[in-house]
Amino acid sequence: MLGNFVTGTSVLAPAGMLLELSDGLGVSVRDAGLLITFGAVVLCIGSPLTAWLTSRIDRRLLLTTTLLVLALGNLGSALASDYTVLLVLRLAMLSVGALYTPQAAGAAALIVPVEKRGGTMAYVFLGWSLAVAIGVPLITFAAGHFGWRAAFAGVGVIGLVSFALLWARLPGGLTAAPVDLTTWAAVGRSRRVLKLLGLSSLQTSAQFVVFTYFGPLLTGLTGAGPAEIGLVFAVYGVCGFIGSVIASRIVDGWGSYKTSALFTALMLAGIAGWTFGAGHFAVMATAVAIWGLGFAASNSMQQVRLVTADPALAGATVSLNTSVLYLGQAVGSAIGGVLFAAGLLHANGYVSTAVMSFALLMLVFATRDPPQRA
Repeated sequence: MLGNFVTGTSVLAPAGMLLELSDGLGVSVRDAGLLITFGAVVLCIGSPLTAWLTSRIDRRLLLTTTLLVLALGNLGSALASDYTVLLVLRLAMLSVGALYTPQAAGAAALIVPVEKRGGTMAYVFLGWSLAVAIGVPLITFAAGHFGWRAAFAGVGVIGLVSFALLWARLPGGLTAAPVDLTTWAAVGRSRRVLKLLGLSSLQTSAQFVVFTYFGPLLTGLTGAGPAEIGLVFAVYGVCGFIGSVIASRIVDGWGSYKTSALFTALMLAGIAGWTFGAGHFAVMATAVAIWGLGFAASNSMQQVRLVTADPALAGATVSLNTSVLYLGQAVGSAIGGVLFAAGLLHANGYVSTAVMSFALLMLVFATRDPPQRA
């Protein structure tokens, strides 16, 4: 879970300091946002590729090495001389960091009984909620008071701590089923798996149209400053943490389909509240709280649904799910950047609401759990 916190904070760090990066590096806000967009493209490609190349490596060695690379990458980013160097460092770091989230979920599934797998995977994914609840607000605070270099350095130090703790506590000898070409072919033949992957991408695209530009959008629409922006990030992340805890408690009883539908509906309600409440800070912050309840929980439910759809393909499908999440980040942040650069601040919300509405319809009508056989 702590490793996911480091991973999530590393991926999302630029979103918490777009204005500081823009000023410090002499680039536009949109160009600063491309640090997330291009990073997400690398993560999208890297997740299934690295899952294939590393499927036979011990999980302890694999996960700790990944965290070490993330830590060193963030420390190196703090020393970057210009935008190009920072971009190259992030792309190199994230090409390895693509491993962590799917392989952490797979490792967790290996060390708990089958009946506890859903709740455990949701718990491991709490690290991403904490990254938004604590990591991004701290980055916003650190960048605003000490500069963007200090923010990257802080993430690097936390990464080193996480590396040491995981090396000390995770048991060795954990290996997953090897991923080979026949595994990918089997995934391609599974219509249910492909629908679930498409749903993951839609959910994430909808969110990142707005999420990537949270800070600049709040400033442009409400005049919010760094304190208010940090508060909204914190509300989003804390509610994500709460939603994930609730999901981990109810999924084994409700089932992953009903749990997923509930939290996707909450995301849609929150994004719609942001859209139609634009210009009123209190309304938008409240909407973000509702949205936050759903974002991490729905992601973890997608992981659970993919594992249960075909356990034999779990190693490939979990990594592919992470890949399409990053694809969604890249597409959503790219669309959001175009709209922001054009001055269409209200349009970000409308596009996000439309895509999330389609995602909910797809969940209900295209990915309903098949009936249980007698």
